[in-house]
Amino acid sequence: MDRAQKERVVEELGQIFESSGVVVVSHYAGLTVAEMQDLRAKMREAGGSVRVAKNRLAKIALQGTPAEGIADLMTGMTVLSYSEDPVAAAKVVQDYAKANEKFVIIGGAMGGTVLDQAGVKAVASMPSREELIASIVGCIGAPASNIAGAIGAPASNIASILSTIEEKAEAA
Repeated sequence: MDRAQKERVVEELGQIFESSGVVVVSHYAGLTVAEMQDLRAKMREAGGSVRVAKNRLAKIALQGTPAEGIADLMTGMTVLSYSEDPVAAAKVVQDYAKANEKFVIIGGAMGGTVLDQAGVKAVASMPSREELIASIVGCIGAPASNIAGAIGAPASNIASILSTIEEKAEAA
């Protein structure tokens, strides 16, 4: 890798550290290519990405970013998992680590907050952006449906009373 390529990698990593809602650092020693591809696919489905980079370049890219505190985690065979949604990458990585013992979560960063393994697990247990939006929409929609039911109830009551009167008139 020549100097220009290294500068591009540092710039790309800097963008990742600046713009991502969460960055999770993990060790992947012993994973097969197929297992890494599986992780990448799961992360892509969740709206995140996986990046393997040289630790030295990642440490350079971390300088001056909010996630600068995770530079100490960059040792050994590390893989960076990241997403704009602060929960998505953490959820995928946590689920993948449960299923594959060779994949070990070291820590991460959420904005300027440095996370340890327990912190990543706590972030993963939070509801995702889509789940929060769905619950908010449900809360907003419930009163509207109650109002619609209350408005429609007298009309249905009148209709049932009229049909009862009509049935009695026919029977008599």
